[in-house]
Amino acid sequence: MKLSDFRYHLPPELIASYPAKNRDDARLMILNRKTQTIEHKTFKDLLKYFNDGDAMIVNNTKVFPARLYGTKEKTGAKIEVFLLRELNRETRLWDVLVDPARKIRIGNKLYFGDDDTLVAEVIDNTTSRGRTLRFLFDGPYDEFKKTIESLGQTPLPKLIKRPVEAEDKLRYQTIFAKHEGAVAAPTAGLHFSRELMKRLELKGVNFAEITLHVGLGNFRTVEVEDLSKHKMDSEQYMIDQQAVNIVNKAKDNKKNVCCVGTTSMRAIESGVTISNHLKPQNGWTNKFIFPPYDFSISNSMITNFHLPQSTLMIMVASFAGFDFLLKAYKEAVAEKYKFFTYGDAMLIL
Repeated sequence: MKLSDFRYHLPPELIASYPAKNRDDARLMILNRKTQTIEHKTFKDLLKYFNDGDAMIVNNTKVFPARLYGTKEKTGAKIEVFLLRELNRETRLWDVLVDPARKIRIGNKLYFGDDDTLVAEVIDNTTSRGRTLRFLFDGPYDEFKKTIESLGQTPLPKLIKRPVEAEDKLRYQTIFAKHEGAVAAPTAGLHFSRELMKRLELKGVNFAEITLHVGLGNFRTVEVEDLSKHKMDSEQYMIDQQAVNIVNKAKDNKKNVCCVGTTSMRAIESGVTISNHLKPQNGWTNKFIFPPYDFSISNSMITNFHLPQSTLMIMVASFAGFDFLLKAYKEAVAEKYKFFTYGDAMLIL
């Protein structure tokens, strides 16, 4: 398949600026692959589709306040710094993106906070916008992290065209977020409320928590028509023995194994054995899933409505079936579902 196959018309007003008032009040489109039928529900109706012994795989990564605003030494030019990943804890080295990049050169110092609370020095160029920064902070690591926390901003995608608000700190985080390291939320998980999770658990649904630290590669534009030539950014992921046991037991008992989100799906498809079972992992994955693709673990999936020609949409098309997904997206536009990060969800059975 080609990149151009994944074009569809998305009216800009359907990109959600805010989440649903209550997490589980988001709309939910049900896609049944066997019957090729579509139903319209709300997210809390998920309860009707899962039973005792089923497994749900969720990504427990935690988003950190990755967007900093500072000034350049001497000129005072305003600079945005987007923290991507920590390279060295001891020396405070970070891989970042800067904007505007043309103003930032090796040796420049950047100042953050009203009283220059934090200072960073540019020590390397990595890409056209990428830089390596060394933060000049003498205190203990915990104090450094608290400083980043106080100065950083919730990293909402730029397509959400409004200022970040206090509520975003809570809502751009899943209720099961535990391990800090993501610069973008695993958005399918944003729809779960504590009440809904408890009700699913009371029905006997088991939650398998895995970790994949979501990077900006999810939003990177695919620039090649031949999908086999697209390279995903590597992301760190961890799958522990407890998650392996939950998933493999459900699979062996022919129960429903539901992957919550594309990040969870990429992690488990990166950690599969030759016998199509899950195994413990601690590593990095740059797996790009595009049609045709045989999935090894999950037989259902929860995901949001994604942007045209995005790697996320392409993966979901691999799972739902290309023609069926495009039909669903066309219906979602007609029914005015909300798309993207804070948008509505679909359950693919």
